[in-house]
Amino acid sequence: MSAIRLDSTSELLLKANDSRVDIIRMLLPAKSGHTAGPLGMADIFTALYFHTAVHDPKKPDWDGRDRIVLSNGHIAPVFYAALGEAGYFDKKLFSTLRKFGSPLQGHPHRGALAGVETSSGPLGQGLSQACGMALAARMDGKKHVVWCLTSDGEHEEGQTWEAVLLAAKYKLGNLVAVMDRNFIQIDGPTEDIMPLENMSAKYKAFNWRVVEINGNDMEAVVKALDEARAYATLHSNSKPTMIIAKTVPGMGVSFMVDKYEWHGKPPNADEGAAALAELEAARAKIKV
Repeated sequence: MSAIRLDSTSELLLKANDSRVDIIRMLLPAKSGHTAGPLGMADIFTALYFHTAVHDPKKPDWDGRDRIVLSNGHIAPVFYAALGEAGYFDKKLFSTLRKFGSPLQGHPHRGALAGVETSSGPLGQGLSQACGMALAARMDGKKHVVWCLTSDGEHEEGQTWEAVLLAAKYKLGNLVAVMDRNFIQIDGPTEDIMPLENMSAKYKAFNWRVVEINGNDMEAVVKALDEARAYATLHSNSKPTMIIAKTVPGMGVSFMVDKYEWHGKPPNADEGAAALAELEAARAKIKV
């Protein structure tokens, strides 16, 4: 079982808020990077790393661990926040985000940091990598689950749909994908750039199990992740699962919410101070 498990919703909410604070504190000295997506996905990463996924920060290469693949590598700050909060590395490294020589690169790189399973950067490749891991696990008789965190914008990439087809063909029931359905990308709303709806109907047509949730409702997130892991464990030779998590880009910081302009830019000093003040105020309201 996992070495980390928080069962209290309030504890998970506090941890998600801490991760959002970590994200802002990473981006400020970096002066580059992505803000909206990481803030929106903090609840998903918190529930995964601190409740549902099986892993051990003290044994990052433990063979029985779940494999967690981040496909949309540009939301690395929330990934690093989860790993740092979980104890995979010293949180002092947060201040080195995107610096030359830092293991906290702009897009995660396998081998640079404990807990990073794959290198990511070019969008659309993560689901293919996760399919390979899931197929290999089944061939080797392994029981772990493969998780793939992906974005809605990646579904404008042809390779993503090739992976969707392959996963269904080989009945990779041990694969769970979680889509950050935040409806934005760097140039504007997804539905203006390249309409993607109806995502649920598309995945069902490709023979996947589909679950739709509010990706910022911690109870709903925990329930969906737990149920998906249970299914993947019991039905490893069945339909793969897609959790479509509708998230709010910029969640937790009022002036960033739902603004695509924050997809690919960091806050300046004044904006960062305002964001941290909002997050600290939000933390005080969470009842333990």
